[in-house]
Amino acid sequence: MAMVVAHHRESSSGSSINKHLDAGKYVRYTSEQVEALERVYAECPKPSSLRRQQLIRECPILSNIEPRQIKVWFQNRRCREKQRKESSRLQIVNRKLSAMNKLLMEENDRLQKQVSQLVCENGYMRQQLHTAPAATTDASCDSLVTTPQHSLRDANNPAGLLSIAEETLAEFLSKATGTAVDWVQMPGMKPGPDSVGIFAISQSCSGVAARACGLVSLEPTKIAEILKDRPSWFRDCRSLEVFTMFPAGNGGTIELIYTQTYAPTTLAPARDFWTLRYTTSLDNGSFVVCERSLSGSGAGPNPASASQFVRGVMLPSGYLIRPCEGGGSIIHIVDHLNLEAWSVPEVLRPLYESSKVVAQRMTIAALRYIRQIAQETSGEVVYSLGRQPAVLRTFSQRLIRGFNDAVNGFNDDGWSLVNCDGAEDVIITVNSTKNLTSTSNHANSLALLGGVLCAKASMLLQNVPPAVLVRFLREHRSEWADFNVDAYSAASLKAGSYAYPGMRPTRFTGGQIIMPLGHTIEQEELLEVVRLEGHSLTQEDAFASRDIHLLQICSGVDENAAGACSELVFAPIDEMFPDDAPLLPSGFRIIPLDSKTSDSKATLNTHRTLDLASSLEVGSTTSNAAGDLTTFHNTRSVLTIAFQFPLDNSLQENVANMARQYVRSVISSVQRVAMAISPSGLSPSVGPKLSPSSPEAETLAHWICQSYSYHVGGELLRPDSFGGDSMLKHLWHHQDAILCCSLKSMPVFTFANQAGLDMLETTLVALQDISLDKIFDEAGRKTLCADFSKLMNQGFAYLPAGICMSTMARHVSYEQAIAWKVLAAEENSVHCLAFSFINWSFV
Repeated sequence: MAMVVAHHRESSSGSSINKHLDAGKYVRYTSEQVEALERVYAECPKPSSLRRQQLIRECPILSNIEPRQIKVWFQNRRCREKQRKESSRLQIVNRKLSAMNKLLMEENDRLQKQVSQLVCENGYMRQQLHTAPAATTDASCDSLVTTPQHSLRDANNPAGLLSIAEETLAEFLSKATGTAVDWVQMPGMKPGPDSVGIFAISQSCSGVAARACGLVSLEPTKIAEILKDRPSWFRDCRSLEVFTMFPAGNGGTIELIYTQTYAPTTLAPARDFWTLRYTTSLDNGSFVVCERSLSGSGAGPNPASASQFVRGVMLPSGYLIRPCEGGGSIIHIVDHLNLEAWSVPEVLRPLYESSKVVAQRMTIAALRYIRQIAQETSGEVVYSLGRQPAVLRTFSQRLIRGFNDAVNGFNDDGWSLVNCDGAEDVIITVNSTKNLTSTSNHANSLALLGGVLCAKASMLLQNVPPAVLVRFLREHRSEWADFNVDAYSAASLKAGSYAYPGMRPTRFTGGQIIMPLGHTIEQEELLEVVRLEGHSLTQEDAFASRDIHLLQICSGVDENAAGACSELVFAPIDEMFPDDAPLLPSGFRIIPLDSKTSDSKATLNTHRTLDLASSLEVGSTTSNAAGDLTTFHNTRSVLTIAFQFPLDNSLQENVANMARQYVRSVISSVQRVAMAISPSGLSPSVGPKLSPSSPEAETLAHWICQSYSYHVGGELLRPDSFGGDSMLKHLWHHQDAILCCSLKSMPVFTFANQAGLDMLETTLVALQDISLDKIFDEAGRKTLCADFSKLMNQGFAYLPAGICMSTMARHVSYEQAIAWKVLAAEENSVHCLAFSFINWSFV
């Protein structure tokens, strides 16, 4: 019988593993005993398991081993397993670091070549300047990436197409690993241990270009398969059709492809591309997929559909995928486009001339998607509600695709304009053939006899950070949404019937619960279910729930992501949340307009091509006063709004009027929000940054503090703590909740500092809708009424400890409250009433 010898040595410190054994004692286990112990450990690895003790007692072969010796064996076994896992993890990390180091060394070599080339060009230009003037030559990369002028007859000539393919391959590789394009680092995307990859954008070359490289733990063929399926990861891709495919003779394939993309706004037509795609492998084992535009009029199967698009140009682009030792791949991505910016309104041209936008929406999105798939394949991603990652990805794609369909309104999808004469600020379109069935399962299909109506508009925002605006719209839905409109859409989708105009009256409680479903690896995109709490106002349905559930996707919440698009798209969904639920998405898209420096003068005098642009020149006067015009034209963005509603033919006019009014009310709410969160606005919603350009807020802060000192006899703020900061800043950050309300028959709040907004759980925009009596309970209202005459005669009053209510119906306790009259500068007219809630906290 084979014997296994284990030597347990007692350490000088008396380790916990061996402290039960005598020093130098040998414990001998037979192979059968070791196998029995391994079986017990495999079934019950936890040391405190009662099941383990039972298995040991039921195993006769272990009966002659002391319990303390068995305990030590299990401890050693567990330590060995941890060591193996750690060793395996370190080996994987080491392989990744080695591959990343190789990638960085290659990038460094490329940069050195680029520096050498620039030095040579600089020397040549110096020499030319010292000699006779020579004819001006174009030394930029334009000569390398000009639009190909290949005849369409090459489509019938495989040899000619192979020549084009080889030329495309060479030009693509010179961009991916060479110096054909002058690459500069993408702003806000610094490489590092936590970075997805290395990102760069083009500088001073034809068209717009972006480049990315990174390490992905997938095999090259799998990566190529995913990236070639562009509609699965490129949200702006409407369709991709392969017209012709034939072998290239060297193991590769050549394809002729027609691609349609969505337009991001309602203000410019969409783009399509007629391209050649070449897939091949290199001698070093790398895998290449490269693509470029062909000249000609390839228009897909439906020429009428193609007439709605403007033909874009794809300059040599593609993917270089190299296998790594030990698994995984290094991938280089290049996207180089000419989006024909001349065909869009002048105010939108920066969007079509920005390499940052191309980088965010195409290049970086591709690399992030590949890494997301890699993590899901390895089991590193865990999602809520037991949903599979593929199902959640499908929901995200359907939401964005449905929103894009509504924004673009293509004729071949069944969309048609309704009474649009070009003067309307809100565009109404109707789709009588809209199919909301997501799968072949007709049990969950929805037959809408009248189809779908869409109300959409675009507007220009100035000096409003898109990420901040989207976060506000997501977190404060009650500020802009109408609960009854949400209820109408949800009821129509759920029952397949139309409740308009006889909807049951419902009261929205203001409650909004966000339940996360999943997010991407960098959390730049969130998928969630939103529950809106509502109750019926009719007595017979008083106890019936009127909650509404929305499936929602939010992206672009990082303020530091240059060129990133911010989106909030949602759709009513049944509370059972089936995988094939019909979706009717609506929402917002905000895209920054990154103007080029050469266009800075023109952007200050842009033509009013947007319907609502003239009403949104926020901060134009204050910016002139501050003398900082560059900040404003560099932070413009375009907001696109689209809302879809189920429709019955007999109610089309009613629904169209309701939709038009609703979208206009949403636009009005967004304008108020934009003014509040804009650093150039007049309300201190961003704290002390507003003091230089907000004389009204600064003046009010002085009145509040001076009136407190005049009436109460003390100082609200310590003057010695000001330093070089303004009084508004110190009032804004005061620890007590300070609020001001108007002197009307129904007093409403007009101002609050940060603590006041936190206490009421609201914002400056919504503050004006809150009346004074709403925040107090019954006892508080009685106390306020009893002391009100004293307040008006004496100028101030102390209110005892009590309870008030936030806008979210939460109880807030305070130790004391002080109320006083705020006098204007003349000290004879009362401007408003101020309240200071001391030591408040949520109960």
